[in-house]
Order: sequence, then C-alpha cells, then structure tokens
Amino acid sequence: MKIRAAVLDDFGAPLAVQELDLAEPNAGEVLVRLVACGVCHTDLYTASGADPSGYAPTVLGHEGAGVVERVGDGVTSLAAGDHVVTLFSPQCRECIHCRDARTNLCLAIRDQQNKGYLPDGTTRLSRDGEPIRHFMGTSTFAEYTVMPEIALAKVSDDAPLDRACLFACGLSTGLGAAINTAKVEPGSTCVVFGAGMVGLGAVAGCRLQGAERIVCVDLSDERLELARGQGATDTITGGPDAVQRILDLTDGFGADYAFEATGSVHVMRQAVESARMGWGLATVCGVAGKGETLDVVPRLLITGRRVAGSSFGGVKGRDQVPQFVERYLAGDIDVDAFVSHKLTLDEVNRGFELMEAQDGIRSVIDFA
Repeated sequence: MKIRAAVLDDFGAPLAVQELDLAEPNAGEVLVRLVACGVCHTDLYTASGADPSGYAPTVLGHEGAGVVERVGDGVTSLAAGDHVVTLFSPQCRECIHCRDARTNLCLAIRDQQNKGYLPDGTTRLSRDGEPIRHFMGTSTFAEYTVMPEIALAKVSDDAPLDRACLFACGLSTGLGAAINTAKVEPGSTCVVFGAGMVGLGAVAGCRLQGAERIVCVDLSDERLELARGQGATDTITGGPDAVQRILDLTDGFGADYAFEATGSVHVMRQAVESARMGWGLATVCGVAGKGETLDVVPRLLITGRRVAGSSFGGVKGRDQVPQFVERYLAGDIDVDAFVSHKLTLDEVNRGFELMEAQDGIRSVIDFA
C-alpha cells in the first residue's frame, strides 16, 4: 500500500514527508493505522546525528497510538479494530529477561531492531524499490506502520489515542522509573531533576507511590509549575547550587530517591550527590551525548548511595502500559497537561523546533 511518512535521509537535515510503499504484515506482524504520535526528544536526537547508533534513510517516530487494521499469520493477541500503543521496548513474554521481574529488556528481536529491521531481517518500508529501515521497530511518523505483535500494547477503547500515545515512551519512562526501578516507598523524600515529559512522569510516579515530599528541579518556572500540578511539593531552579539547596530542605541528609531526566552528565552527578547517605538511590533516565561519561566520587558510593539506570522505566510494555492507561482514565494521572501542541504530519519539523525552544512539554501529531 502507499503511505505518507516523514523520512530522515540525511542527519541534520529536516525530515521530508514522502510517499512510500508499505508491504503487508508477515507472520507475527500487525498493520496499524496511526491516529496520534508524540514528537519525542529521542527522534530529534537521532535526526541530529548525535545518536551513535543512528542510521538513514529511515522513518522516525516511536511514540505512537493507533488502530489495528490487519494481522499476519499466527497473531493471536490482537485483532482488527483493537486500539494499541506502540512499544519500542517489546515484550515477548518468553525470553529469559521477559520471565524475570528484574528487567524489561526483552531479547527476542533486539539485534534486528537495533539495525532497523523487523524480526526476519527485512523491512516492510520501501521507496522506489529500495528498502527504508524502521526506527526503533516502530516508525510512527507515518500514516500506517507494520510492527511485531510483541511490540504492541492493547489499550482501552475509552482512552483518547492522542493521550494514550504519550505512554509509548516518555510518560511511562518517568512513571516506571519511580514505580518499577526505584520502587519508591510511602512517606519517602524524592527529588526529580528535569521537568520535561520523563521528569514530570517521575514526579507523578513518586506521588502515586505515596512519597511525602517531592522536590523538582528545572530551569523553567513554567515547567516547575507543571511539576506542582503532578504532585511536586517543592521546586528549585536548577544551577550549581541545586544540591546544596536540596540538602538544606532535607536537614542536610538528601533525598531517599533521586531521579535524573535531563541527559546531562553534570545533572546526573548532582542526582547522585543529592541522594541520602546510607541508602539513597539515584536513578538515571536521561540519554547522555555521544562519548560522555559520568564522573562520580567513589566516597559517595562507599557511604551507601547507589546508582541505577532505567530504560523505559523498567516497564514490561504489553502488561503495564494498559495498566497506566487505566490509571489515566481513573483520574490518577493528568495527561492532558502534557499535550502542548497539535500538529499535522507535514508539520513534524515544527515539532522539533518547538522542542528545541522548550515550548511546551509534548507536541502530538494528529493523523485524523
């Protein structure tokens, strides 16, 4: 079938909306009609050329939600008409990682996905007979996409898909960092560095876990106000003195749980330094630039602080994304506050411009 999609041909150049060919789903695959897709920093990170694992040409986009159109042979968990959220982090439910509660890093299709291919090592996207690679196994800056069954989460038909799409990446990453990775305990003190999509999700996750005090650190007063709406009890303007200010707020001890959601290695260090001696846990969610390293004084670790990384918030997507969507429908998570701009597919580059200007939290492409 012919579709329109936003293609990355050259790093650093604007995406070009073009007509492509999309083949029918093979066995174990699903054809999805996209209804909405968030414009995420990871898309910009790859488009800019900063991502060391990036490739082109490809169709970007991974924060999608849509409706199943057709399924390939052997697909049993989905049917035409189902509402789904796309998952860049699949869940086969069979590999050693999927069967272990300690991680969400499914191994089933990881190698091929990282190369831009579907599980059989080929693509369904092409242009003039030449293959176009899939991005993060999703490629949702497109009217339609073909994806593995194991990379789609079936969600309630009651959820607006222009809200549900945010659970495909940033929001779930933040929620899961607090709920799954850190396992924030009731009555605890938390600090979240960064009030973008991931950081605000972490603030909400800490609130849902029953944290007593939630401090949010960001450079933007507007974003700090959004953090208060998600449950932050205190806000701090970011800067070199942020750690000292956190210590001052916590009787000199620091936070039981610290979360980094900026991608800055300097802020990652601040997160570690603001964690409490004895048991403080710093969870790193941000993606640092190519070649950057985290510099931590070993004494901070010897005195009981711990550092953890969190990919997609430790979320096993097919199981937990539908649960998060249900909590949104129940009123536990305010997703509406995150949708700052609605765009058409042809305005996808505008989404990158708004992101670079820190204008709002999330631009959402509406395919309706």
